[in-house]
Amino acid sequence: MASIRHRQRTREAGEERNILAAAASGVAGFIECQGGHAEAVFDRVGILGESLGDPVRPLDLGAYCAMMELAAAETGNDNFGLWFGQQFQPQALGLIGDIALAAPTLGAALRALADLFPFHQQATETRFVDEGEVLRLEYRILDGRILDRRQDAELTMGMFTNVVRTCLGPTWSPEEVWLEHPRPEAWRDHHKAFDAPIHFGQRTNAVVVRARDLGRRMPGGDLARLTELRARLIGLAGSTGRTPLLDRVRAEIRSRLPEGEARVETVAEAVGLARWTLQRRLAEQGLSFSDLVDTVRRDLAATYLRQSHIPLSDLAFFLGYSELSAFTRACSRWFALSPSQARQCWGVRVSSS
Repeated sequence: MASIRHRQRTREAGEERNILAAAASGVAGFIECQGGHAEAVFDRVGILGESLGDPVRPLDLGAYCAMMELAAAETGNDNFGLWFGQQFQPQALGLIGDIALAAPTLGAALRALADLFPFHQQATETRFVDEGEVLRLEYRILDGRILDRRQDAELTMGMFTNVVRTCLGPTWSPEEVWLEHPRPEAWRDHHKAFDAPIHFGQRTNAVVVRARDLGRRMPGGDLARLTELRARLIGLAGSTGRTPLLDRVRAEIRSRLPEGEARVETVAEAVGLARWTLQRRLAEQGLSFSDLVDTVRRDLAATYLRQSHIPLSDLAFFLGYSELSAFTRACSRWFALSPSQARQCWGVRVSSS
C-alpha cells in the first residue's frame, strides 16, 4: 500500500519515476539464497512482495533502489547488486529484455535499449555513444533525490552485459565498465565479474563495446516481434517520466562533480534551459545555483563518509574539490566536524586496508 500511495502523491505533484517490476525478477530468491529475509526488505521500503510477480506492474524507482541497498545490508553482501546483475538474464527483464532479444543485430539491440530503457525505467537517461572503434551504452538516474544507488548501477551494468553475451557468448567481456560511485571495498570482485577494466567515480555508468561486433546477428531476432513489443512498452509506460526541475538539476550537478566544480552553463544546457532562465527558476524557490551545488556535495558527503574504505582525499576529489583542505572546511561548515571526526562521531569503523 505504501508504494501505491507514493505513486499517487508523485502523480499529483506532477512527477513520475516508475520502474517495471520485471527489473526485480528473482530478487526475493536471491536475497534468501544470500542468507537474508526478503519480506523484511520489502516491508521496510513499502513494496508488496506479491507485486513483484507481475512483470508490468510499476514500482516507485526510489523504493526499488532502496530495496537493492537494503538487500545488500540485509544479506551482508556489499556486492549484492553486482552478483544479482551477473546472473540476471534478458529473458527475465520483461518487455525491455524481450525487445533486445528480438532485435536483428547486436547493434540494433543496444540502440533499442538506449532508446526504450527510459520507458521501462522512468526518470533515467540511456545513451548509445559512438567513439569510433568502441561504443558506450550509458545509463544514469536523473532524479537527484536518489542518492544511494550503487547496487542498482552495478546490477544494470550486469543486465546490459548479459544482453551482449546472449549474442557473443557467455565468455564475452566488455572493453571497459564505468561506474559513477566511488570504488567499493571489495572492488576486485568487479574485475572478476566483468573480466574488464573497471573505472569508478565516473560521470555516468557505461558498458563499452567494440564497434566491429555490432553487426553480429542476435540469435532470436524477429523484426515483426520487435515492432510489436516496442509499441506495447511505450503504450504501457505512457512516457519516460517526469522529474521536477530541482531534482533534475541536482542530478546534473552530481554527475559533473568528479570532473571538477559543476558550472551553471553546462547544467542549464543539460536541462534544456538558458542560464538566466535556470537561475530565475531557482530564485523563485529561494535558491541559487551555488546553494544547490553545496547541498548536493553535503548530501553526498554524508552518504560516502560512512564508507570507511574511501580515502578522504579520494572523497574530496569525487565531490569536486581539488584539495582535501577545501573539503575539510566544507565539512566543518556542514556538520561542525572535520571529515575524520564525522566518521568517528557516526561510528564508522575505519578500514586498516
